[in-house]
Amino acid sequence: MMFTGAIAPPAYAQSAATEAIGSSSFVAAAVRQVGPAVVRIDTEKTITRQARDPLYEDPFLRDFFGGGFPRQPQEELLRGQGSGFIIDNTGNILTNAHVVNGADRVVVTLKDGRSFDAIVEGVDEVTDLAVVKIDDGEDDVLPVATLGDSDRVEVGDWAIAVGNPLGLDNTVTLGIVSTLKRTSSSVGIPGKRLEFIQTDAAINPGNSGGPLVNQRGEVIGINTAIRADAMGIGFAIPINKAKEVKDMLSRGETVAHPYIGVQIANLTPEQAKRNNADINSGMYLPEVDGVLVIRVLEGTPAADAGLRRGDVIVQVDGTPIRSADGLQIKVENTKIGDALELKIQRGDRPMSVRVKTAELRDQAE
Repeated sequence: MMFTGAIAPPAYAQSAATEAIGSSSFVAAAVRQVGPAVVRIDTEKTITRQARDPLYEDPFLRDFFGGGFPRQPQEELLRGQGSGFIIDNTGNILTNAHVVNGADRVVVTLKDGRSFDAIVEGVDEVTDLAVVKIDDGEDDVLPVATLGDSDRVEVGDWAIAVGNPLGLDNTVTLGIVSTLKRTSSSVGIPGKRLEFIQTDAAINPGNSGGPLVNQRGEVIGINTAIRADAMGIGFAIPINKAKEVKDMLSRGETVAHPYIGVQIANLTPEQAKRNNADINSGMYLPEVDGVLVIRVLEGTPAADAGLRRGDVIVQVDGTPIRSADGLQIKVENTKIGDALELKIQRGDRPMSVRVKTAELRDQAE
């Protein structure tokens, strides 16, 4: 027996789908709420390069100068673009630090077409967050994005990215939250101290600094286009991290980040065994789970405490440490000057050292 035509889904399945999606798009409703507060950010930066004057390409002059050609300074104007969103009625805007850092001029364009020269109030490269400010010079109330709670986000929640990717203004993409607490080192930027929201909503260059919102139009993250090779995945800084620093940045204050001054890597017993079996290995490694100290930076709390290359940190304040990210987060969650009790394994000897955190400045762990 042959059947022709499509088989219709059961009535209960259609009813469930209609109930879940609704008669109107929740995406459109969310975008209507947040869209007016999303802005395009254009930047300009002038750099100076030492360029060779074409005059000195003449063979006679080349022989005369013996190859030591004078170089002329040459200025070059670099332009960039990103996104952001207004967070209060005074004109403060959240965006990524890499969008505006070092810019000579920042221009903000609202969805209604108005453009303003903006002031960069504060930048924190460690969290890749920045606050810029505009002044509309009028009594009109600026559109403001509603900030959500990223601690309540779950894997599988809807994720809507809004911004200006590739120069295409007011672009919206839809996906879900793919995973949470994706560490900065695991996505290829170990110099940062972040745990990202991962999403399959498309995030491309120009989206950076724009909002990632939930189905209610509340901002749950700040989009960041950090992986040029990312295929079908994007990353966003949780909005609760931005809440921690936005007021300090708007006041022009420096955000303090504690550090101890070590370069570290994950270590497992299997890795240690392979190292110890190598007759050309430069050191014996304890065959334990922990964090291997690769280098101790001079003049840092770790150096003052007596930590050494080859030590394996296995506990911090009584909590087992199994990854470099775990140690970094533990340090980040302290205050400047707090003392940490580290249990380490140095060769065959277990030891304890006490390290006081200091403020991270130019050195990166």
